[in-house]
Amino acid sequence: MKSKSTFLRRLILYGFVYDIDYSDLRDYNATLGKISGNLNQIAKRMNATGNVYKSDVEEVKKLMKQVWDTQKAMLAKQPSMKQ
Repeated sequence: MKSKSTFLRRLILYGFVYDIDYSDLRDYNATLGKISGNLNQIAKRMNATGNVYKSDVEEVKKLMKQVWDTQKAMLAKQPSMKQ
């Protein structure tokens, strides 16, 4: 909420306010940004030299594991939905 008055008005009108923690999403987006930057550098090197280096592939694999781990952690924190 932008201000205390906005928070109180929403609480009075609707009786509840959602507090959402976006820190995991920020971490996830930062990791995705790193991966895209690294992939871009790898693509430039491939185009310039015609070679793919094992260290580049390992770095991408490591970053992809971070993305999956972050995604799993985000899903585990979600409340279960009952119907």
